[in-house]
Amino acid sequence: MRDIVETIMAAEGSTSPDLSALGRIPVPPTYRGVVVRADETGMFEGLATSDKDPRKSLHIQDVPTPELAPGEALVAVMASAINYNTVWTSIFEPVPTFAFLRRYGKLSAITKRHELPYQVVGSDAAGVVLRVGAGVSKWRPGDEVVAHCLSVELEEAEGHDDTMLDPEQRIWGFETNFGGLAELAVVKANQLMPKPRHLTWEEAACPGLVNSTAYRQLVSHHGAAMKQGDVVLIWGASGGLGGYATQYVLNGGGTPVCVVSSPEKAELCRRMGAELVIDRAAEGFRFWSDEHTQNPGEWKRLGELIRSLTGGRDPDIVFEHPGRETFGASVYVARRGGTIVTCASTSGFQHEFDNRYLWMNLKRIIGSHFANYREAWEANRLISSARIHPTLSRVYPLEQTGQATLDVQRNRHQGKVGVRCLAPAEGLGVRDPELRARHEDAINRFRGE
Repeated sequence: MRDIVETIMAAEGSTSPDLSALGRIPVPPTYRGVVVRADETGMFEGLATSDKDPRKSLHIQDVPTPELAPGEALVAVMASAINYNTVWTSIFEPVPTFAFLRRYGKLSAITKRHELPYQVVGSDAAGVVLRVGAGVSKWRPGDEVVAHCLSVELEEAEGHDDTMLDPEQRIWGFETNFGGLAELAVVKANQLMPKPRHLTWEEAACPGLVNSTAYRQLVSHHGAAMKQGDVVLIWGASGGLGGYATQYVLNGGGTPVCVVSSPEKAELCRRMGAELVIDRAAEGFRFWSDEHTQNPGEWKRLGELIRSLTGGRDPDIVFEHPGRETFGASVYVARRGGTIVTCASTSGFQHEFDNRYLWMNLKRIIGSHFANYREAWEANRLISSARIHPTLSRVYPLEQTGQATLDVQRNRHQGKVGVRCLAPAEGLGVRDPELRARHEDAINRFRGE
């Protein structure tokens, strides 16, 4: 592993590095990864979700390097990032992810490799290709890449119009093994995309999952198909997902109405260029009177506040991801004929809403899950061209992944939380310093928050 890192570091400062020598360095028989363990899935039984501590369930351990299957690539991971699916994995909710690995393992002898007593987690990565499996022609050792998290088999017809509809579609590092919070990672070759040349390793690692998810939700015809002039209500608009949604609305000629939970998060939205911001904590919104009863009066108050900001317009699109806590309000405030596009449900999966406001006002609810390869590629292209910027706020070393995950679980973060894997320090890996210099402020606007 030392030889791999030294070879990559020897190219530091180069604008056109040749890292092909990595293909001649022996692959390490083991590597360090962040894992959950199958024999610990009951460790949080009886505890409330908020009391489950990822620092207790996420471990750093040496694991064997798996053999590559046809169509796969082995990547030296320089940096990764925390997504909410790692929170779910670490607290074994809604189910332990080992059930996913067992199901995947039944497909074939190749997928059986994933069914192990541990799972290497993580659904983001930026790094360098070390090896490719049989049949891979687009990528070769030494290529600097980022990985998106869609893993598909594509043996069934359903996935060939939209790969997200493949019956064997899975999220890498959540529903598969060998994820990105590690020194090495195994991905399918069609998960790979070029690393944005003007970004550091940790900056390049953090957009993958959330940037692609926001692109499909808002921009793609599979999502809300946002158009110029649309008013878009964005919950958690300064967060890992909402920070990209805010940028897409602004870039696409729409008007974001950003909902946040503190003055600091409101200021971040304004730094991105948003003018209409709602601090829900300052407004004191309580969409639930108690655990079982929603408060429609608060939905109405939110709708009135939105119209006061937009000159009387209701949202054409509501960008939903909190789920249970906000979904009733989201359905209510969307305009007649409007769209509520939803994923994640980080505050709870069981949604409740008054269907009269949906059916009688001809609104639509669209479920959106990650992105297909084309959508992920387009989202990454916008990052690479500096039209969309990373939302990285803080970086931890691999050894502190548990703390990084706790920060995300407790919503102590802005934007995305990164993790250094093989990168010995922050700030490395920039290949286009001129492009970076033109956008330095936008790249760093979440840092230090």
